[in-house]
Amino acid sequence: MQNTDAQQGGEREAEAAEAREAQTATAEADDRAPQPDKLTKAQPAGEPAAAADEEPEAEEDAEAEEDDGEEAVDAAEEDPALPERADEEDEVEAVKLAEVEEDAIAADLDKARAEAEGYLDDLRRLQADFDNYRKRTLREQTARAASASQALVTRLLPVLDNFELAVSAAEQSRDFDRMLKGVEMVFGELREVLEGEGLVKIEAEGKPFDPERHEAVIAVEQEDIEPGMVVDTVRTGYELRGKVLRPAMVKVAK
Repeated sequence: MQNTDAQQGGEREAEAAEAREAQTATAEADDRAPQPDKLTKAQPAGEPAAAADEEPEAEEDAEAEEDDGEEAVDAAEEDPALPERADEEDEVEAVKLAEVEEDAIAADLDKARAEAEGYLDDLRRLQADFDNYRKRTLREQTARAASASQALVTRLLPVLDNFELAVSAAEQSRDFDRMLKGVEMVFGELREVLEGEGLVKIEAEGKPFDPERHEAVIAVEQEDIEPGMVVDTVRTGYELRGKVLRPAMVKVAK
């Protein structure tokens, strides 16, 4: 009986060990197998189920970038002249850009020179025109002055003729009265001619002293005349068209 009990106990222990091993194998198989249901349950309610595949895709992208970098490194290692070629191309492009800039600068410079030449020609023509205008104006002024003098002399010729007649008559007759009348007549003609040219006698006697039109030569005492009044005219003054040609020399009461 004791042996039977011992055998039964050993069989139960062996069965329990086999059961434990079976459970362990089943758990390992479950761990190795994919669990879509659990991943789906772990996702938030508002996100699609495809979000669970993002990590594998990111890993694949990273692996692809690593492969591209390795390929580029391998290409650079296989062809070491690539960097040199790139530098040469950059230099060629820089030279071309510099040539284009130089051409643009040269074109701008030529344009500026052409404009400067045009301005210089205009200035020369303007200077020549001004010189011609100045010379023409000077000739016209000279001609007008000569014409005015000619007209005045022409009007004075009759006065000169009358002076000659008066002198000749005075030499022949020695008559003072006739000579005086002749001089008065010639003086009147001369005054008319000059007044026709705009000459006006400055009135001074009995007028207040005006320093712009009078020139005081002496101050005299007069009982019936206020101080500052012109007493007498020593030399007649004249104005030509409102401009004082010669002030009148006067005596002023003090």
